[in-house]
Amino acid sequence: MIPASFEYERPANLDAAVRVLQDGGEDAKVLAGGQSLLPVLRLRLSYPELLVDLGGLAELRGIREDGDAIVIGSMTTHDEVLKSELVRQHAPLLAQATATVGDRQVRHLGTFGGSLSHADPAGDLPTIALTLDAQLHATGPGGPRVIPASEFFLDYLTTALRPGEILTAIRIPKLGAGWSTHYEKFDRVAQAWSIVGVAAAVRRSNGSIAEARVGLTNMGTTPLRASLVEDELSGAAASAATVASASRSVTEGTHAPNDLAGHADYRNHLAQVLTRRAVLAAAGI
Repeated sequence: MIPASFEYERPANLDAAVRVLQDGGEDAKVLAGGQSLLPVLRLRLSYPELLVDLGGLAELRGIREDGDAIVIGSMTTHDEVLKSELVRQHAPLLAQATATVGDRQVRHLGTFGGSLSHADPAGDLPTIALTLDAQLHATGPGGPRVIPASEFFLDYLTTALRPGEILTAIRIPKLGAGWSTHYEKFDRVAQAWSIVGVAAAVRRSNGSIAEARVGLTNMGTTPLRASLVEDELSGAAASAATVASASRSVTEGTHAPNDLAGHADYRNHLAQVLTRRAVLAAAGI
């Protein structure tokens, strides 16, 4: 398994990276941590003529507060996300899901922005960005722009990034007081892609579920929000019966894939079970 030949560039700054990527056109690809791209290249499922390595762009790394949000540079590794007190305090759902990504070696090299840009529907972190209403910042030949997570994932391995654009940062609103979260994932073996994953964020108030967010991994060609479940939970009593009833609606509007890891009906069953578990855990029931 040897990749096809390609040219390699390692720009010194973001402006140079955008310029090199634009000059490369459709035959250029961005290299972030490489944990998703390199296997694709070795299997010759992709034949880029140019790889633009962002590893030298320190400006795309780091985690900081920005008012009512935290901002994570796109080249921040999964390991750095896991170790961040800001993430644990203000976006615990991201930490919970990141802990399930690959193994230690993958987490030391793989990047948050790379995972989102790869846009694999079986990936855990695109679902988290969607569930937490993240905003994705990109820079390209036309300058910077902001893309809501709800508009970023267009189709299988396809995002709203335009030619020559690079994802630079992810802005995640802080979860305020009263919110609790949980990520539930089912896979064949440890360190594998999700067969199905469910992200839950719940805010309780006076014995009721005041608000709920539920995100789905690998139940379609993009990450999904289970809006019907969210609507049924919001304002309802915080009880096991309520959660079980709402979880039955989780497959509405989904298109679970059929593949070697599982048939669609199997995934539909998993989605209901995992939604119930994730919401119960998040709600503390």
